[in-house]
Amino acid sequence: MKLFDGKDLNGFDTFLKKDGLNSDPNHVFTVDHGVVHVSGTEMGYFITKQEYSNYYLRAEFKWGEGTFGERHGQARDSGILYNIQGENKVWPRSVEFQINEGCTGDFWMTDGAALTGKDGKRVTGPEGSAMKIDRFDKGPYQNVTGYRDPVNELEKPHGEWNVVELVNRNGHVWQYVNGKLANEGTDASPASGRILFQAEGAEIYFRDIKLYPLK
Repeated sequence: MKLFDGKDLNGFDTFLKKDGLNSDPNHVFTVDHGVVHVSGTEMGYFITKQEYSNYYLRAEFKWGEGTFGERHGQARDSGILYNIQGENKVWPRSVEFQINEGCTGDFWMTDGAALTGKDGKRVTGPEGSAMKIDRFDKGPYQNVTGYRDPVNELEKPHGEWNVVELVNRNGHVWQYVNGKLANEGTDASPASGRILFQAEGAEIYFRDIKLYPLK
């Protein structure tokens, strides 16, 4: 099923740190010709109204140009946060499929969420903060705009569309970037919930956001 019909964000709410729920006076989120344009000028997200469990999610993204605010000049940053329970805020309790130049595919556990990595280590994000699990075979990282991993870059060159896929089955999660398994974890907590797409200081485009229930 299409989470995003290509015409509008009717299946979603928007939330901005500055303006709150469903108030977007500066058009951070716009839809044009089947693509969601996220300006990145403010911190926030668009989030599904429904909660989901046991699914395969597929979406495409590409970076725009700008970086803004506290993230000006830093690596372009966004993400898909999932298994969201509780109130809307920046940022809600969730597991994150990190989308960030040089480290797309990392896990981040935010505001009390937890996940066990492939190495068997349990990672819990502190309340009001977050902890990460690096993607597989990740190289050195520099937080600068346009950065690419010199060892194992999974993203296509800037301006090209990338495919991200998430399999979320009973708290066992797999994250794929352009067809390659980037990360895997088990015993996610929470294990189900809403799904959001971030505005986090960088211009980004999303399209073809689809979700398929697992049998």
